[in-house]
Amino acid sequence: MSASASTEPVRPPTLPGRSLLGVAIGLFLSATPVSAQQENAADFGVEPWTDAVVSVADFHAVSVLFREAGDWRLVQSGEVDRGELDYWQLDGQVTARFERWCAPEADTGCLRLVRFAGTEQKPIRPAARAWDTGGIYSMMVRSDDIPALYEQALDLGWWAESPPIRFQFGTSDLRNVVLQGPHGINIAVYERVSPDFTAFPVGAISQGFNSMRMVRNREAARAFYTETLGFDILFDATSEPEQPAFSNFGIPFNLTPDVVRSATALHPVPGETGRIEVMQIMGFTGRDHAERASPPNLGHLSVRYPVRDMDGYRAFLAANGAEVAFAAPDVDVAGIGRVDIVAIRDSDGSLTEFYEIPAGEITR
Repeated sequence: MSASASTEPVRPPTLPGRSLLGVAIGLFLSATPVSAQQENAADFGVEPWTDAVVSVADFHAVSVLFREAGDWRLVQSGEVDRGELDYWQLDGQVTARFERWCAPEADTGCLRLVRFAGTEQKPIRPAARAWDTGGIYSMMVRSDDIPALYEQALDLGWWAESPPIRFQFGTSDLRNVVLQGPHGINIAVYERVSPDFTAFPVGAISQGFNSMRMVRNREAARAFYTETLGFDILFDATSEPEQPAFSNFGIPFNLTPDVVRSATALHPVPGETGRIEVMQIMGFTGRDHAERASPPNLGHLSVRYPVRDMDGYRAFLAANGAEVAFAAPDVDVAGIGRVDIVAIRDSDGSLTEFYEIPAGEITR
């Protein structure tokens, strides 16, 4: 499934909030009342996500693909501040280092690799197939030459969910491959063969523009992102080829007309970046990995959205009954600054983080 179609977002009606949060977290989240006119994330200045946060056992094994194949650059590295580890509710003996990698000409859609020490870790999605739910499945990027990137990825020790495929989505002629790194780290790569893609620089590996989550129930997941987080819908898609076709998710060739990939792509503001996509592969029942989708476990942890009106958005989340996994004020996040930050857990256990934009900083 591709997130490259360009359609007008559909705004669902705002529904009443769910249950109240606990007292301590509720006070942190609901410091500012929500205006009746503020009904979605854009009203609070939620912008496209800047970082995909990924827990790794070894920096090089993951970064080598982006550095060697995509010419990404290391923009920050060092120790993770104790305040950020406390925000994640990690014990005092836990330490961590990070590396932040960004595509050429980009300072959003970056990859923040975190290597934890002094604690037990398990993969979030061990030996998972695409139809297994819970945890983030992949970060999505674009490429101008998927066949060449696929061959180079194999040479660098990465693998793939399947060889590259070519398909039509709306008016777009696309290639796709899901590259697989250590501990369930997946990078879904899209090449728009036609029409030309011009929204941001592409190259061999572009900045990240989407985050895929495999879900138990697509309608429930869609409701969470629209009603609880206030995101808008970019597209809903359920169509499948009438004849058997090779699948980018490893679905057997003869079953592809019958196994429906039901997906919704959402974003806080219109544009080609900052998206989240939820997908239910209907007809296949796999394992659920939601219980491990937290730091310091290995794999995709979250994406981080900057917010201009953090107080207002916290109140909005509280009013909508958001499940807060982690929250803290005044956290020193390297490369961002000292910020308020909150992690919301979705209906399938995956994390999405929101942080205040430091005063005077422009993110786009």
